[in-house]
Amino acid sequence: MKLNIPPTKSNLLVMKEQLAVSTNGYELLEEKREILVRELMRLVEKVKLLERKMDQIVEEAYPAFKRMLMTDGSDQIERIAHAVHYDFDILEKRVSIGGMNFQTIDVNLPDKELFYSFNGTYANTDETINKFFELLSVLTEMASIRTIVWRLAAEVKRTQRRVNALDKMIIPQTVETKNYIESVLEERDRENIFVLKALKKKNLRK
Repeated sequence: MKLNIPPTKSNLLVMKEQLAVSTNGYELLEEKREILVRELMRLVEKVKLLERKMDQIVEEAYPAFKRMLMTDGSDQIERIAHAVHYDFDILEKRVSIGGMNFQTIDVNLPDKELFYSFNGTYANTDETINKFFELLSVLTEMASIRTIVWRLAAEVKRTQRRVNALDKMIIPQTVETKNYIESVLEERDRENIFVLKALKKKNLRK
């Protein structure tokens, strides 16, 4: 549906400029959308790999914990749990994707330490702690990437809406209005030529 504006030469120039801007904007947004989608798919694949890695660690960590419980006993595990203490640095960071900055989190894991004595512990203790430390490392990496994925997906949706608005509404409406104004102006030019010819013939008869 065309815009409700007078069919004048000045409005025709406005429509041509708007069409050029809208077409250029559409191409840029479409390019941006494609870049963001590619990056989103790459991160989604990374999340899938991390999920598989996490499942594998969980399959190893909980049986190790079960063996630790059977060999060390619940009282000893509770004493070890109270002894273990780590401080984690959770920082906000910015990631640039497709020329855009996204905020996410970065977790700095501390180095593993020995908080308990070897006396009264078994190999299962070290294995269990190592596995859960490894699981924690994957979980923090997963949290960082998923934060980016959520925000990137939201940006893809916003960009897609703008692309659709230009493609389905703004550009067709501008083209229709431009064509309408051009047709009206051409018809006026033909009428003016006809009138001028008629006046010229009338003057020649006189």
